[in-house]
Order: sequence, then structure tokens, then C-alpha cells
Amino acid sequence: MIGVARVRRLAAMALVALLGVPALASAVDAVTTEEEFKPQDEFKLESYLDINVGPLDLSINKAVVYLWIASAIAILFGIFVVRGGLRMRPTKAQNVAELVYDFAENQIARMTLPAKSFAKWFPYVATLFIFILISNLISFIPLPFGHESGGLGISWLPDLGLYAATANINVTLALTICTFLIYNFEGIRAHGPVGYIKTFVPHGDINPIMKGVVFALEALSNVLRLVSLSVRLFANLLAGHLLIIMAAGFAILIGNFVGAVALPFGLFFYFFEWVLIAGLQAFIFAMLSGIYIGFAIEPAH
Repeated sequence: MIGVARVRRLAAMALVALLGVPALASAVDAVTTEEEFKPQDEFKLESYLDINVGPLDLSINKAVVYLWIASAIAILFGIFVVRGGLRMRPTKAQNVAELVYDFAENQIARMTLPAKSFAKWFPYVATLFIFILISNLISFIPLPFGHESGGLGISWLPDLGLYAATANINVTLALTICTFLIYNFEGIRAHGPVGYIKTFVPHGDINPIMKGVVFALEALSNVLRLVSLSVRLFANLLAGHLLIIMAAGFAILIGNFVGAVALPFGLFFYFFEWVLIAGLQAFIFAMLSGIYIGFAIEPAH
């Protein structure tokens, strides 16, 4: 006969596959060995290949692999559609490509970028949207990059897991720094160094003290964009994945009908994050990037 521990392990794996949430070996083992379950372990970045160049750590880890996957999907899908030839009666792949392109152009770039800089910065804004969107969407697909190994009963096979590269503050901060450097560079190029600083000060007959206060607030808000833009994306994806993992872990750890209460919550968080948050956060990040570039280029009011 199959032992109780084996049954529980199989039931937990089936439950996880049904939910589309991580096959957390740590959670399953917690049922059988009463070890402490730590959802945050799924976000640990253990190095697959150590690469150190002086003080720089360029090691390959799970976040890097997910970034490679997102980049490969975006690049190869575009090449597949274009190389296949654009048709008057588009294929399904062409329909998807045209839909994403049209949305990025009309709902993001044209709404934020000045006409004189549209051609120059539309590719950047559209790339941001597509890359973040794909990164967010694939983070809800169980892939064999779990924190523990032993998936499908094979000791060396990593467990299936959910992970978002955009749930790593280093990734979102790097994207934010790109936007920060671009819009400040464009602002200085459009107005000159002194002229760009003057755009932080309101025009008109205003008390000099108030001008100084407004300038300080504008300068501070300019720096704080590094925080707000990066943390918004990071926090939303991290919180969503943690909720899904915790709901699945609760159901597995309890191991009876009481744990089943967590299933609707897990499904709700999963579909809510996948359907709404993944696309919305990509849209917000690209939209704000376009707004910042446009504001920096346009004359001060």
C-alpha cells in the first residue's frame, strides 16, 4: 500500500498543478516532516554560475534566467511574425502583434510623448511595455525553477514554481534608472543645463520664497521618481506572488477540509494578478516613463 506521506505528497502536487501555483517542496515537506514553511524562500536567488568582474557580481541566477526568457519571447515572436510575412488577412500571431503595437502606440506613446520626439522615443516606451508585460505574464506559469528539488519524485529535478523577475527590486530599479537618465538627458538637451533647472521653478509673479519651496519640491520629486517607479512594480508583483504562495502553502500545510478554504483565495489571487495586475503594471510603468520624457522635453509653463 502507498504510505500516508506519499499520498499527501501526491495530493499536494495535484493541488498545486490545479491551482497553477508553485509546487513548493518546502511546503510539502512541512506536511510530512513538520519543518517550518517559509514562503519567502521562493524568492531566494542562488547562483547557477558565479561570474565576478572586479567588484561587479554578474552571476547567473533565477532572475537572470527569467529575464532571458522574457527577452527571447519578445524577440523571437517579433521575428516569427515579420519573417512570416505580414498579410492583409492576418494570422493569429500577427493579430496579437498588431494589437500590442497599436496599444503601445496609441494608448501610451502618443498620449505621453511630444510629436517632435515621438519617433525617437516610441521604440523605448513600447519596448518597456512589451518586456515588462511578458516578464509579468510568464511569472504566473509554473516553471522548473523552484527553491527545492525533487519535482515529480525525481531528486535532481527542481520543483515547479512561480517567480517574477519584476518582483526583484534590482530589476525594477535598473529599468527605472534607464528612464531617469533618459528623461534628464533629454531635458538638458532640449533646454540646456541651466534652462532645464529653471523648468523646476514656476513662472510668473510669485514670491521668491515660494519659488524656492516649489523648486525644492520639484527637485525632490524628480529624485523620488527613482523610488516610486521601481517600488510600485516590484511591490505589486512581490505581494501578489506571496499571496498565491501563502494560500497554496496554507492548504497544503493544513492537509484537511479546513485547508480547502484557502483554495478559492488562491485562485482569486492568481487570476486577479494574471489578468489585471500583470498588464496594468506594465502599462503604468511605460506610461509614466513616457510622461517623464515628455515633461522634460516640453517648455516649462
